Amino acid sequence: MRDFHFPGRSAVHAQNGMVATSHPLASQTALQILKDGGNAIDASIAAAAVLAVVEPQMTGIGGDCFILFCSKGSSDVKAYNGSGRSPKAATLAHYQELGVQKIEATSVDAVTVPGAIEAWSQVHGDYGSKDFGALFQDAIGYARNGYPVHARVYNDWREIEWLLKSRDAIGKVFMPGGTLPKEGDIHRQEKLADTMTTIAEKGAAGFYQGPVAEKMVETLRALGGLHSLNDFAALKGNYVTPASTNYRGYDVHQVPPNNQGITALLMLNILEGFGISDLDPLSAERMHLEIEAGRIAYLMRDQYLADLDSMTVTLEQLLSKSWADELRKKISPEKAMTDIGDLGLETSDTVYLSVVDKDLNAVSFINSVYHSFGSGHLCPQTGVVFQNRGSSFNLNPDHPNCIGPEKRPMHTIMPGMMTKGDKVAMSFGVMGGDYQPFGQCRVVSDVVDFGLDVQASIDNPRVFARGAQVDVERSVPAAVLQGLSAMGHTMKLANGALGGGQAIFIDHDRGVLTGGSDPRKDGLAIGF
Repeated sequence: MRDFHFPGRSAVHAQNGMVATSHPLASQTALQILKDGGNAIDASIAAAAVLAVVEPQMTGIGGDCFILFCSKGSSDVKAYNGSGRSPKAATLAHYQELGVQKIEATSVDAVTVPGAIEAWSQVHGDYGSKDFGALFQDAIGYARNGYPVHARVYNDWREIEWLLKSRDAIGKVFMPGGTLPKEGDIHRQEKLADTMTTIAEKGAAGFYQGPVAEKMVETLRALGGLHSLNDFAALKGNYVTPASTNYRGYDVHQVPPNNQGITALLMLNILEGFGISDLDPLSAERMHLEIEAGRIAYLMRDQYLADLDSMTVTLEQLLSKSWADELRKKISPEKAMTDIGDLGLETSDTVYLSVVDKDLNAVSFINSVYHSFGSGHLCPQTGVVFQNRGSSFNLNPDHPNCIGPEKRPMHTIMPGMMTKGDKVAMSFGVMGGDYQPFGQCRVVSDVVDFGLDVQASIDNPRVFARGAQVDVERSVPAAVLQGLSAMGHTMKLANGALGGGQAIFIDHDRGVLTGGSDPRKDGLAIGF
Protein backbone atom coordinates (compact mmCIF):
# COMPACT_ATOMS: atom_id res chain seq x y z
CA MET A 1 0.00 0.00 0.00
CA ARG A 2 1.40 3.38 -0.96
CA ASP A 3 2.27 6.06 1.55
CA PHE A 4 -0.37 8.78 1.18
CA HIS A 5 1.99 11.35 2.70
CA PHE A 6 3.80 11.41 -0.65
CA PRO A 7 2.56 12.52 -4.06
CA GLY A 8 1.64 9.76 -6.46
CA ARG A 9 -1.33 7.89 -7.74
CA SER A 10 -3.17 4.78 -6.68
CA ALA A 11 -3.90 1.84 -8.92
CA VAL A 12 -7.32 2.01 -10.60
CA HIS A 13 -9.84 -0.79 -9.98
CA ALA A 14 -12.94 -1.63 -12.02
CA GLN A 15 -15.18 -4.56 -12.94
CA ASN A 16 -16.59 -4.00 -16.42
CA GLY A 17 -13.67 -2.72 -18.44
CA MET A 18 -10.30 -1.01 -18.09
CA VAL A 19 -8.09 1.05 -20.36
CA ALA A 20 -4.61 2.41 -19.78
CA THR A 21 -2.94 4.72 -22.29
CA SER A 22 -0.30 7.43 -22.33
CA HIS A 23 -2.75 10.30 -22.98
CA PRO A 24 -6.06 11.21 -21.27
CA LEU A 25 -7.89 11.89 -24.54
CA ALA A 26 -7.00 8.41 -25.81
CA SER A 27 -8.04 6.79 -22.52
CA GLN A 28 -11.36 8.63 -22.69
CA THR A 29 -11.99 7.49 -26.26
CA ALA A 30 -11.18 3.86 -25.48
CA LEU A 31 -13.41 3.85 -22.40
CA GLN A 32 -16.32 5.30 -24.36
CA ILE A 33 -15.95 2.62 -27.03
CA LEU A 34 -16.21 -0.02 -24.30
CA LYS A 35 -19.24 1.67 -22.75
CA ASP A 36 -20.90 1.80 -26.18
CA GLY A 37 -20.57 -1.98 -26.51
CA GLY A 38 -17.30 -2.23 -28.40
CA ASN A 39 -14.73 -4.82 -27.46
CA ALA A 40 -11.08 -4.48 -26.48
CA ILE A 41 -9.85 -4.60 -30.08
CA ASP A 42 -12.22 -1.79 -31.08
CA ALA A 43 -11.18 0.33 -28.12
CA SER A 44 -7.46 -0.25 -28.75
CA ILE A 45 -7.65 0.87 -32.37
CA ALA A 46 -9.72 3.94 -31.50
CA ALA A 47 -7.22 4.89 -28.79
CA ALA A 48 -4.25 4.30 -31.12
CA ALA A 49 -5.85 6.56 -33.72
CA VAL A 50 -6.25 9.36 -31.16
CA LEU A 51 -2.66 8.91 -30.00
CA ALA A 52 -1.53 9.20 -33.64
CA VAL A 53 -2.93 12.74 -33.54
CA VAL A 54 -2.20 13.96 -30.01
CA GLU A 55 1.24 12.34 -29.52
CA PRO A 56 2.62 12.69 -33.07
CA GLN A 57 6.23 12.77 -31.92
CA MET A 58 5.84 9.21 -30.66
CA THR A 59 3.37 7.50 -32.94
CA GLY A 60 1.34 7.90 -36.08
CA ILE A 61 -0.24 6.21 -39.06
CA GLY A 62 3.18 6.42 -40.73
CA GLY A 63 4.55 4.00 -38.14
CA ASP A 64 4.43 0.34 -37.13
CA CYS A 65 2.38 -1.75 -34.72
CA PHE A 66 2.59 -5.00 -32.74
CA ILE A 67 -0.36 -6.58 -30.95
CA LEU A 68 -0.83 -9.38 -28.41
CA PHE A 69 -4.33 -10.39 -27.34
CA CYS A 70 -6.21 -13.05 -25.42
CA SER A 71 -9.87 -13.87 -25.98
CA LYS A 72 -12.37 -14.13 -23.12
CA GLY A 73 -9.85 -14.40 -20.32
CA SER A 74 -8.07 -17.43 -21.74
CA SER A 75 -4.33 -18.09 -21.85
CA ASP A 76 -4.43 -18.53 -25.63
CA VAL A 77 -2.25 -15.61 -26.75
CA LYS A 78 -2.43 -14.43 -30.34
CA ALA A 79 0.21 -12.16 -31.83
CA TYR A 80 0.25 -9.88 -34.86
CA ASN A 81 3.36 -8.45 -36.44
CA GLY A 82 2.41 -5.13 -38.03
CA SER A 83 5.92 -3.92 -38.80
CA GLY A 84 6.76 -2.62 -42.24
CA ARG A 85 9.45 -3.61 -44.69
CA SER A 86 12.21 -1.93 -46.59
CA PRO A 87 11.59 -1.04 -50.26
CA LYS A 88 12.15 -3.82 -52.78
CA ALA A 89 14.96 -1.77 -54.32
CA ALA A 90 16.84 -1.45 -51.00
CA THR A 91 19.68 -3.85 -51.77
CA LEU A 92 22.96 -3.89 -49.89
CA ALA A 93 24.74 -3.35 -53.19
CA HIS A 94 22.89 -0.06 -53.69
CA TYR A 95 24.24 1.37 -50.44
CA GLN A 96 27.71 -0.04 -51.02
CA GLU A 97 27.88 1.66 -54.42
CA LEU A 98 26.98 4.97 -52.77
CA GLY A 99 29.56 4.45 -50.02
CA VAL A 100 26.92 4.59 -47.28
CA GLN A 101 28.33 3.37 -43.97
CA LYS A 102 25.20 3.72 -41.83
CA ILE A 103 21.47 4.25 -42.30
CA GLU A 104 21.07 7.62 -40.61
CA ALA A 105 17.97 8.14 -38.48
CA THR A 106 16.90 11.32 -40.28
CA SER A 107 17.54 10.05 -43.81
CA VAL A 108 14.86 8.93 -46.25
CA ASP A 109 16.65 5.56 -46.36
CA ALA A 110 15.50 5.00 -42.77
CA VAL A 111 11.84 5.11 -43.86
CA THR A 112 10.30 1.65 -44.03
CA VAL A 113 6.79 1.16 -45.41
CA PRO A 114 4.35 1.89 -42.53
CA GLY A 115 2.66 -1.23 -41.16
CA ALA A 116 0.26 0.20 -38.58
CA ILE A 117 -2.87 0.77 -40.69
CA GLU A 118 -2.65 -2.68 -42.25
CA ALA A 119 -2.38 -4.21 -38.78
CA TRP A 120 -5.32 -2.21 -37.41
CA SER A 121 -7.46 -3.20 -40.39
CA GLN A 122 -6.56 -6.89 -40.35
CA VAL A 123 -6.98 -7.46 -36.62
CA HIS A 124 -10.22 -5.46 -36.57
CA GLY A 125 -11.60 -7.48 -39.47
CA ASP A 126 -10.87 -10.70 -37.59
CA TYR A 127 -11.81 -9.70 -34.04
CA GLY A 128 -13.43 -6.25 -33.93
CA SER A 129 -17.14 -5.68 -33.44
CA LYS A 130 -17.85 -2.03 -34.31
CA ASP A 131 -17.67 -0.34 -37.70
CA PHE A 132 -14.01 0.29 -38.56
CA GLY A 133 -14.66 3.82 -39.77
CA ALA A 134 -16.44 4.76 -36.55
CA LEU A 135 -13.25 4.07 -34.59
CA PHE A 136 -11.54 7.05 -36.25
CA GLN A 137 -14.10 9.70 -35.46
CA ASP A 138 -12.52 11.09 -32.29
CA ALA A 139 -9.08 11.12 -33.90
CA ILE A 140 -10.39 12.91 -36.98
CA GLY A 141 -12.14 15.48 -34.77
CA TYR A 142 -8.97 16.22 -32.79
CA ALA A 143 -6.90 16.51 -35.95
CA ARG A 144 -9.36 18.82 -37.72
CA ASN A 145 -10.74 20.89 -34.85
CA GLY A 146 -7.71 20.88 -32.60
CA TYR A 147 -6.47 19.38 -29.35
CA PRO A 148 -4.66 20.96 -26.40
CA VAL A 149 -0.94 20.18 -26.22
CA HIS A 150 -0.21 18.33 -22.99
CA ALA A 151 2.84 18.72 -20.76
CA ARG A 152 4.89 15.70 -21.80
CA VAL A 153 4.08 16.34 -25.45
CA TYR A 154 5.31 19.93 -25.21
CA ASN A 155 8.46 18.76 -23.45
CA ASP A 156 9.21 16.31 -26.26
CA TRP A 157 8.49 18.86 -28.99
CA ARG A 158 10.78 21.37 -27.34
CA GLU A 159 13.63 18.84 -27.24
CA ILE A 160 13.28 18.10 -30.96
CA GLU A 161 12.66 21.72 -32.03
CA TRP A 162 15.96 21.71 -33.92
CA LEU A 163 14.60 19.04 -36.29
CA LEU A 164 11.27 20.80 -36.79
CA LYS A 165 13.11 24.01 -37.68
CA SER A 166 15.35 22.21 -40.17
CA ARG A 167 12.57 20.65 -42.29
CA ASP A 168 10.00 22.86 -44.02
CA ALA A 169 7.26 20.23 -44.40
CA ILE A 170 7.17 19.06 -40.78
CA GLY A 171 8.00 22.52 -39.44
CA LYS A 172 4.93 24.07 -41.06
CA VAL A 173 2.68 21.56 -39.31
CA PHE A 174 4.24 21.48 -35.86
CA MET A 175 5.57 25.04 -35.70
CA PRO A 176 2.65 26.96 -37.23
CA GLY A 177 3.66 30.54 -37.88
CA GLY A 178 7.24 29.56 -37.02
CA THR A 179 6.47 29.09 -33.32
CA LEU A 180 6.36 25.89 -31.29
CA PRO A 181 2.96 25.43 -29.59
CA LYS A 182 3.20 25.57 -25.81
CA GLU A 183 1.45 23.45 -23.20
CA GLY A 184 -2.28 24.19 -23.37
CA ASP A 185 -2.15 25.66 -26.88
CA ILE A 186 -4.57 24.24 -29.44
CA HIS A 187 -2.90 22.43 -32.33
CA ARG A 188 -4.46 21.16 -35.56
CA GLN A 189 -3.42 18.76 -38.33
CA GLU A 190 -5.97 19.27 -41.10
CA LYS A 191 -4.20 17.20 -43.76
CA LEU A 192 -3.90 14.29 -41.36
CA ALA A 193 -7.63 14.62 -40.65
CA ASP A 194 -8.31 14.29 -44.41
CA THR A 195 -6.13 11.17 -44.63
CA MET A 196 -7.78 9.57 -41.61
CA THR A 197 -11.18 10.32 -43.14
CA THR A 198 -10.11 8.44 -46.26
CA ILE A 199 -9.00 5.47 -44.14
CA ALA A 200 -12.28 5.57 -42.21
CA GLU A 201 -14.19 5.41 -45.51
CA LYS A 202 -12.02 2.98 -47.49
CA GLY A 203 -10.11 0.99 -44.90
CA ALA A 204 -6.47 0.03 -45.42
CA ALA A 205 -6.85 0.36 -49.19
CA GLY A 206 -7.35 4.09 -48.68
CA PHE A 207 -3.83 4.29 -47.25
CA TYR A 208 -1.82 1.77 -49.27
CA GLN A 209 -3.44 2.42 -52.65
CA GLY A 210 -4.86 5.40 -54.49
CA PRO A 211 -4.17 9.12 -53.95
CA VAL A 212 -2.82 8.87 -50.37
CA ALA A 213 -0.23 6.24 -51.34
CA GLU A 214 0.63 8.16 -54.50
CA LYS A 215 1.36 11.34 -52.55
CA MET A 216 3.43 9.51 -49.94
CA VAL A 217 5.55 7.77 -52.56
CA GLU A 218 5.92 11.03 -54.49
CA THR A 219 7.26 12.71 -51.35
CA LEU A 220 9.67 9.89 -50.54
CA ARG A 221 10.98 9.65 -54.13
CA ALA A 222 11.56 13.40 -54.22
CA LEU A 223 13.74 13.00 -51.14
CA GLY A 224 15.78 10.28 -52.85
CA GLY A 225 13.90 7.29 -51.45
CA LEU A 226 13.65 3.93 -53.20
CA HIS A 227 9.98 3.45 -52.33
CA SER A 228 7.40 2.48 -54.93
CA LEU A 229 3.63 2.20 -55.13
CA ASN A 230 4.09 -1.56 -55.34
CA ASP A 231 5.95 -1.51 -52.01
CA PHE A 232 2.94 0.12 -50.38
CA ALA A 233 0.32 -2.03 -52.12
CA ALA A 234 2.19 -5.25 -51.24
CA LEU A 235 2.59 -4.47 -47.54
CA LYS A 236 1.11 -7.22 -45.37
CA GLY A 237 1.51 -8.00 -41.70
CA ASN A 238 0.98 -11.47 -40.31
CA TYR A 239 -0.10 -13.49 -37.32
CA VAL A 240 2.85 -15.12 -35.59
CA THR A 241 3.34 -17.65 -32.80
CA PRO A 242 4.26 -15.81 -29.59
CA ALA A 243 7.65 -16.39 -28.00
CA SER A 244 7.24 -17.39 -24.35
CA THR A 245 9.03 -18.38 -21.20
CA ASN A 246 7.91 -19.37 -17.72
CA TYR A 247 8.93 -17.16 -14.80
CA ARG A 248 8.11 -18.64 -11.39
CA GLY A 249 4.82 -20.15 -12.51
CA TYR A 250 3.72 -17.36 -14.86
CA ASP A 251 4.08 -17.58 -18.64
CA VAL A 252 5.38 -14.36 -20.18
CA HIS A 253 4.69 -13.83 -23.87
CA GLN A 254 6.25 -11.62 -26.54
CA VAL A 255 6.01 -11.10 -30.28
CA PRO A 256 8.95 -13.05 -31.80
CA PRO A 257 11.72 -11.46 -33.92
CA ASN A 258 12.09 -9.17 -35.78
CA ASN A 259 10.80 -7.92 -32.40
CA GLN A 260 13.25 -7.55 -29.51
CA GLY A 261 10.78 -9.05 -27.02
CA ILE A 262 12.84 -12.20 -26.49
CA THR A 263 15.49 -9.97 -24.90
CA ALA A 264 13.13 -9.56 -21.94
CA LEU A 265 12.47 -13.30 -21.86
CA LEU A 266 16.19 -14.03 -21.79
CA MET A 267 16.62 -11.53 -18.94
CA LEU A 268 13.86 -13.27 -16.99
CA ASN A 269 15.44 -16.67 -17.60
CA ILE A 270 18.72 -15.39 -16.19
CA LEU A 271 17.10 -13.64 -13.21
CA GLU A 272 15.01 -16.70 -12.34
CA GLY A 273 18.10 -18.35 -10.90
CA PHE A 274 18.53 -15.67 -8.22
CA GLY A 275 16.53 -15.27 -5.01
CA ILE A 276 15.08 -11.91 -6.07
CA SER A 277 12.18 -12.05 -3.63
CA ASP A 278 14.62 -12.24 -0.70
CA LEU A 279 15.94 -8.78 -1.58
CA ASP A 280 14.43 -5.38 -0.98
CA PRO A 281 12.54 -4.40 -4.16
CA LEU A 282 14.32 -1.04 -4.20
CA SER A 283 17.88 -2.08 -3.35
CA ALA A 284 21.29 -1.93 -4.95
CA GLU A 285 21.52 -5.72 -4.80
CA ARG A 286 18.34 -6.21 -6.81
CA MET A 287 19.18 -3.50 -9.36
CA HIS A 288 22.69 -4.94 -9.75
CA LEU A 289 21.27 -8.32 -10.80
CA GLU A 290 18.92 -6.64 -13.28
CA ILE A 291 21.76 -4.58 -14.71
CA GLU A 292 23.99 -7.60 -15.23
CA ALA A 293 21.22 -9.77 -16.70
CA GLY A 294 20.35 -6.91 -19.03
CA ARG A 295 23.90 -6.39 -20.23
CA ILE A 296 24.16 -10.06 -21.16
CA ALA A 297 20.74 -10.21 -22.81
CA TYR A 298 21.31 -7.09 -24.92
CA LEU A 299 24.68 -8.41 -26.06
CA MET A 300 22.94 -11.56 -27.26
CA ARG A 301 20.21 -9.48 -28.90
CA ASP A 302 22.70 -7.48 -30.91
CA GLN A 303 24.49 -10.60 -32.07
CA TYR A 304 21.53 -12.67 -33.14
CA LEU A 305 18.24 -10.78 -33.55
CA ALA A 306 16.85 -9.88 -36.97
CA ASP A 307 13.88 -10.65 -39.18
CA LEU A 308 13.06 -14.24 -38.19
CA ASP A 309 13.80 -15.67 -41.64
CA SER A 310 17.32 -14.21 -41.51
CA MET A 311 18.33 -15.42 -38.05
CA THR A 312 21.11 -17.97 -37.70
CA VAL A 313 19.93 -19.35 -34.34
CA THR A 314 16.52 -20.61 -33.29
CA LEU A 315 14.20 -19.18 -30.67
CA GLU A 316 14.47 -22.47 -28.82
CA GLN A 317 18.21 -21.97 -28.50
CA LEU A 318 17.89 -18.37 -27.35
CA LEU A 319 15.21 -19.19 -24.78
CA SER A 320 16.74 -22.42 -23.51
CA LYS A 321 16.80 -22.53 -19.70
CA SER A 322 20.11 -24.43 -19.84
CA TRP A 323 21.67 -21.65 -21.90
CA ALA A 324 20.40 -19.11 -19.36
CA ASP A 325 22.05 -21.22 -16.65
CA GLU A 326 25.39 -20.85 -18.44
CA LEU A 327 24.97 -17.13 -18.98
CA ARG A 328 24.02 -16.65 -15.34
CA LYS A 329 27.41 -17.96 -14.27
CA LYS A 330 28.97 -14.76 -15.62
CA ILE A 331 27.18 -12.73 -12.93
CA SER A 332 28.63 -12.11 -9.49
CA PRO A 333 26.08 -10.91 -6.90
CA GLU A 334 28.72 -8.58 -5.46
CA LYS A 335 30.70 -7.21 -8.40
CA ALA A 336 29.98 -5.72 -11.83
CA MET A 337 31.23 -7.49 -14.95
CA THR A 338 34.16 -5.81 -16.67
CA ASP A 339 34.05 -7.52 -20.08
CA ILE A 340 30.94 -5.85 -21.58
CA GLY A 341 31.51 -2.33 -22.82
CA ASP A 342 29.29 0.20 -24.57
CA LEU A 343 26.36 -1.49 -26.31
CA GLY A 344 25.23 1.60 -28.22
CA LEU A 345 21.79 1.47 -26.62
CA GLU A 346 19.44 4.41 -27.00
CA THR A 347 16.22 5.51 -25.39
CA SER A 348 13.37 6.77 -27.54
CA ASP A 349 9.68 7.03 -26.90
CA THR A 350 6.53 5.59 -28.33
CA VAL A 351 3.00 4.85 -27.15
CA TYR A 352 1.77 1.70 -25.51
CA LEU A 353 -1.78 0.95 -24.43
CA SER A 354 -3.65 -1.85 -22.73
CA VAL A 355 -7.38 -2.62 -22.80
CA VAL A 356 -9.48 -5.32 -21.11
CA ASP A 357 -13.23 -5.47 -21.75
CA LYS A 358 -16.19 -6.96 -19.84
CA ASP A 359 -15.66 -10.37 -21.46
CA LEU A 360 -11.98 -10.28 -20.39
CA ASN A 361 -10.70 -9.89 -23.92
CA ALA A 362 -7.24 -8.47 -23.19
CA VAL A 363 -5.20 -6.43 -25.67
CA SER A 364 -1.57 -5.37 -25.41
CA PHE A 365 -0.95 -2.82 -28.17
CA ILE A 366 2.08 -0.77 -29.19
CA ASN A 367 2.46 1.73 -32.05
CA SER A 368 5.46 3.88 -32.95
CA VAL A 369 7.36 6.06 -35.40
CA TYR A 370 10.58 5.19 -33.45
CA HIS A 371 12.65 8.32 -32.76
CA SER A 372 10.91 11.60 -31.97
CA PHE A 373 8.91 12.47 -35.11
CA GLY A 374 10.47 9.42 -36.75
CA SER A 375 12.64 10.33 -39.71
CA GLY A 376 11.55 13.97 -39.54
CA HIS A 377 10.07 13.62 -43.01
CA LEU A 378 6.39 14.49 -43.51
CA CYS A 379 4.21 14.20 -46.60
CA PRO A 380 2.65 17.70 -46.99
CA GLN A 381 -0.41 16.50 -48.89
CA THR A 382 -1.37 13.76 -46.41
CA GLY A 383 0.06 14.96 -43.09
CA VAL A 384 1.75 11.57 -42.58
CA VAL A 385 4.98 11.59 -40.53
CA PHE A 386 7.24 8.78 -41.73
CA GLN A 387 8.91 6.47 -39.24
CA ASN A 388 12.65 5.72 -39.29
CA ARG A 389 12.71 2.03 -38.40
CA GLY A 390 15.20 1.37 -41.18
CA SER A 391 17.90 3.03 -39.09
CA SER A 392 17.97 -0.19 -37.06
CA PHE A 393 19.40 -2.07 -40.05
CA ASN A 394 23.14 -2.41 -40.34
CA LEU A 395 25.28 -2.70 -43.47
CA ASN A 396 27.37 -5.67 -42.39
CA PRO A 397 26.72 -8.41 -44.99
CA ASP A 398 27.56 -11.09 -42.42
CA HIS A 399 24.99 -9.90 -39.87
CA PRO A 400 21.42 -11.25 -39.95
CA ASN A 401 20.06 -7.71 -39.49
CA CYS A 402 21.79 -6.39 -42.61
CA ILE A 403 19.52 -4.34 -44.85
CA GLY A 404 17.94 -6.07 -47.81
CA PRO A 405 14.90 -5.90 -50.12
CA GLU A 406 11.47 -6.16 -48.48
CA LYS A 407 13.06 -6.96 -45.13
CA ARG A 408 11.92 -6.09 -41.61
CA PRO A 409 14.52 -4.47 -39.34
CA MET A 410 15.12 -5.52 -35.74
CA HIS A 411 12.38 -3.72 -33.85
CA THR A 412 12.40 -2.24 -30.35
CA ILE A 413 8.67 -1.85 -29.62
CA MET A 414 7.29 -4.87 -27.76
CA PRO A 415 3.89 -5.46 -26.14
CA GLY A 416 3.83 -7.97 -23.30
CA MET A 417 1.27 -10.44 -21.98
CA MET A 418 1.37 -12.69 -18.91
CA THR A 419 -0.75 -15.78 -18.30
CA LYS A 420 -1.04 -18.33 -15.51
CA GLY A 421 -2.51 -21.77 -16.08
CA ASP A 422 -5.41 -21.40 -18.49
CA LYS A 423 -6.09 -17.70 -17.77
CA VAL A 424 -4.66 -14.37 -18.83
CA ALA A 425 -3.11 -12.54 -15.87
CA MET A 426 -1.69 -9.23 -17.11
CA SER A 427 -1.53 -7.11 -20.23
CA PHE A 428 1.46 -4.79 -20.00
CA GLY A 429 4.12 -2.84 -21.82
CA VAL A 430 6.95 -0.43 -21.17
CA MET A 431 8.05 2.19 -23.70
CA GLY A 432 11.46 3.70 -24.23
CA GLY A 433 13.32 2.34 -27.28
CA ASP A 434 16.08 -0.04 -26.23
CA TYR A 435 15.01 0.34 -22.59
CA GLN A 436 11.84 -1.69 -23.07
CA PRO A 437 13.09 -5.20 -22.16
CA PHE A 438 14.68 -3.78 -19.02
CA GLY A 439 11.44 -2.07 -18.01
CA GLN A 440 9.26 -5.08 -18.74
CA CYS A 441 11.43 -7.34 -16.60
CA ARG A 442 11.08 -4.91 -13.73
CA VAL A 443 7.26 -4.96 -13.99
CA VAL A 444 7.08 -8.76 -14.19
CA SER A 445 9.44 -9.19 -11.25
CA ASP A 446 7.68 -6.52 -9.17
CA VAL A 447 4.34 -8.27 -9.62
CA VAL A 448 5.55 -11.88 -9.34
CA ASP A 449 8.42 -11.60 -6.85
CA PHE A 450 7.12 -8.82 -4.62
CA GLY A 451 3.36 -8.74 -5.11
CA LEU A 452 3.33 -5.06 -6.05
CA ASP A 453 0.31 -3.66 -7.87
CA VAL A 454 0.93 -2.47 -11.40
CA GLN A 455 0.84 1.23 -10.53
CA ALA A 456 3.40 0.82 -7.74
CA SER A 457 5.69 -1.05 -10.13
CA ILE A 458 5.38 1.56 -12.87
CA ASP A 459 6.06 4.36 -10.36
CA ASN A 460 9.32 2.84 -9.09
CA PRO A 461 12.65 4.62 -9.84
CA ARG A 462 14.46 3.21 -12.87
CA VAL A 463 17.98 2.43 -13.99
CA PHE A 464 19.17 1.34 -17.44
CA ALA A 465 22.50 -0.24 -18.33
CA ARG A 466 23.66 0.97 -21.73
CA GLY A 467 26.72 -1.22 -21.30
CA ALA A 468 29.43 -0.19 -18.89
CA GLN A 469 27.48 2.99 -18.11
CA VAL A 470 24.25 2.86 -16.09
CA ASP A 471 21.70 5.65 -16.56
CA VAL A 472 19.75 6.44 -13.40
CA GLU A 473 16.67 8.54 -12.76
CA ARG A 474 16.89 11.36 -10.23
CA SER A 475 14.47 9.49 -7.95
CA VAL A 476 16.86 6.59 -7.28
CA PRO A 477 17.79 6.80 -3.58
CA ALA A 478 21.32 7.88 -2.68
CA ALA A 479 21.97 4.65 -0.74
CA VAL A 480 21.18 2.63 -3.88
CA LEU A 481 23.56 4.73 -5.96
CA GLN A 482 26.29 4.25 -3.37
CA GLY A 483 25.70 0.52 -3.32
CA LEU A 484 25.87 0.20 -7.10
CA SER A 485 29.01 2.33 -7.20
CA ALA A 486 30.65 0.09 -4.61
CA MET A 487 29.93 -2.88 -6.88
CA GLY A 488 31.82 -1.21 -9.71
CA HIS A 489 29.03 0.33 -11.76
CA THR A 490 29.58 3.66 -13.50
CA MET A 491 26.47 5.77 -13.20
CA LYS A 492 25.17 8.82 -15.02
CA LEU A 493 22.03 10.85 -14.49
CA ALA A 494 19.61 9.99 -17.31
CA ASN A 495 18.93 12.83 -19.75
CA GLY A 496 15.21 12.35 -19.21
CA ALA A 497 12.75 9.99 -17.57
CA LEU A 498 13.34 6.38 -18.61
CA GLY A 499 10.45 5.20 -20.74
CA GLY A 500 6.83 4.95 -19.72
CA GLY A 501 4.39 2.12 -19.19
CA GLN A 502 0.86 0.87 -18.79
CA ALA A 503 -0.51 -2.36 -17.39
CA ILE A 504 -3.76 -4.07 -16.44
CA PHE A 505 -3.79 -6.99 -14.00
CA ILE A 506 -6.77 -9.35 -14.04
CA ASP A 507 -7.87 -10.82 -10.71
CA HIS A 508 -10.11 -13.68 -11.80
CA ASP A 509 -10.97 -14.76 -8.24
CA ARG A 510 -12.31 -11.38 -7.21
CA GLY A 511 -13.58 -10.29 -10.62
CA VAL A 512 -11.53 -7.07 -10.56
CA LEU A 513 -9.35 -5.34 -13.13
CA THR A 514 -6.45 -3.25 -11.79
CA GLY A 515 -4.82 -0.67 -14.04
CA GLY A 516 -1.77 1.54 -13.88
CA SER A 517 -0.36 4.29 -16.09
CA ASP A 518 3.06 5.92 -15.98
CA PRO A 519 3.41 9.38 -14.37
CA ARG A 520 6.33 9.93 -16.74
CA LYS A 521 3.67 10.50 -19.42
CA ASP A 522 0.39 12.42 -19.57
CA GLY A 523 -1.94 9.43 -19.54
CA LEU A 524 -4.08 7.51 -17.13
CA ALA A 525 -5.76 4.21 -16.41
CA ILE A 526 -9.53 4.37 -16.11
CA GLY A 527 -12.32 1.83 -15.92
CA PHE A 528 -16.00 1.37 -15.18
